[in-house]
Amino acid sequence: MVESAPERAHPHERPEVILETRHPIAEILSRQPLFRGLSEGELGQIAACTREYRVAKNEVIFQKGDSPEGMHVVVMGQVKLALPTAQGTEKVVHLCGPGTTFGEAVVFLDRPYPVTAQATTDSLLLLVANRGLLEAMEGSVMLCRKMMASLSSRLHELLGDMETCMLRGSVQRVVCYLSHEAPPDGGNDYEVNLAASKQNVASRLNLAPETLSRVLGQLSEAGLIQVKGRMIRVLDREGLLGYSA
Repeated sequence: MVESAPERAHPHERPEVILETRHPIAEILSRQPLFRGLSEGELGQIAACTREYRVAKNEVIFQKGDSPEGMHVVVMGQVKLALPTAQGTEKVVHLCGPGTTFGEAVVFLDRPYPVTAQATTDSLLLLVANRGLLEAMEGSVMLCRKMMASLSSRLHELLGDMETCMLRGSVQRVVCYLSHEAPPDGGNDYEVNLAASKQNVASRLNLAPETLSRVLGQLSEAGLIQVKGRMIRVLDREGLLGYSA
């Protein structure tokens, strides 16, 4: 039986590899979007500088200002990236689910982490060391392109979040969030299962939790949505987009 890592221990304090998946790291890497399609040799090179470890719910992975060790990959679970505020709260910048990466930008900049990373659920992560990742990129055009695409996508998402939080009112922010969660088939009736707590969703939208609850209540009273725990059913997407408080 494999023992779990001690709570709140930092990755560099975890020399043991926790094989929760019972698969080689190279195989796990091959299933992640960023590394999919790479050759066996390329995957083996990256796996050689990668560690697998588990973090518990609410465990801090790194703090804002810590020196970067490498890029993290979420295999299972969820990690939130947040900034502390002067009021002692936090602003959620991004929620990372399975298959997503975080910390890649600091690999190139060689600067401290600009955010704090904390697990919102029990999670399984990979840590790809800085030097190993850079060496792998030097020999792989495909990996370079994938890294550029990942960073570009993250920048596009951050700009969208800035527009939502700075240029829209509270109702418009929630409407925008719900509309962005619509399925690609464009259906007028769909479900949104919140991957994070309402408090984290509110923080990402730069809203107080009570404000988010109030807006969801307004939309429910208007007959546009139904809320049941973390499940929100949009009853009328067109009506939702045209709603104004």
